[in-house]
Amino acid sequence: MTEPAIAADGLSVRYGGVTALDDLDLSVPPGELYGFLGPNGAGKSTTINVLTGQLRPDAGTARVAGVDPVAEPTRARERIGILPENGRPPSFLTVQEYFDFVAAARGMDDIDARVEQWADRLAFSSKLDTLCTDLSQGERQKTLITQAFLHEPAVVFIDEPLTNLDPIIQERAKQFFRAYADEGNTVFLSTHFVATAQELCSRVGILNRGRLLEELDPRALGEETLLDRFFAAVDADSVAVDPSRPDAGVTPER
Repeated sequence: MTEPAIAADGLSVRYGGVTALDDLDLSVPPGELYGFLGPNGAGKSTTINVLTGQLRPDAGTARVAGVDPVAEPTRARERIGILPENGRPPSFLTVQEYFDFVAAARGMDDIDARVEQWADRLAFSSKLDTLCTDLSQGERQKTLITQAFLHEPAVVFIDEPLTNLDPIIQERAKQFFRAYADEGNTVFLSTHFVATAQELCSRVGILNRGRLLEELDPRALGEETLLDRFFAAVDADSVAVDPSRPDAGVTPER
């Protein structure tokens, strides 16, 4: 049996009295574009931080690309790419210098062809010699997308990847994400935009209050939309916490 590209068993994370992840189980096979969908504060970024070795969980285990990211974070990061939400490349480097730094940290040689390919794909060839501090928000996002894929990792975690991109570049990025997964790599897309998850993902997990409520194939919903399913799952979970709510059982407005 093929080992999952991403596996989590009973992950729990607590910040003081707040439970950010509550006994989370995940299994994502190689070659899947998996959507992680939830409202703000659902635990999506916390999950990514654990799975990429940036945060030690209070309980549970994980494996990503065959490596325990908690026990061997450096080795895990050699096999994964990370696009953080609201990330910023180093302000004191040019875009090209940043890519050179990323390449050196990952032991890569001769990245010129890869950088050129990405600069063409995302239309930022003219910005390679620009200081990162002088980039627009969209240009910073293009830079961060490139660094996440530059070493062609087996697993890539991308958190709200389309933020600040114009529609043409958004479409190019989406086409690449699909193609990358089709080549046998795994793309883990965290978002709170339901339409993005429905369009791109072959499977979607709905997260709320740190718990995985449901996993589904958005292409198999028939007349029901992923938005309908998302609201129903999150609303039912909220009612389970407080069944005395005045709006208990009422589907929120879209």
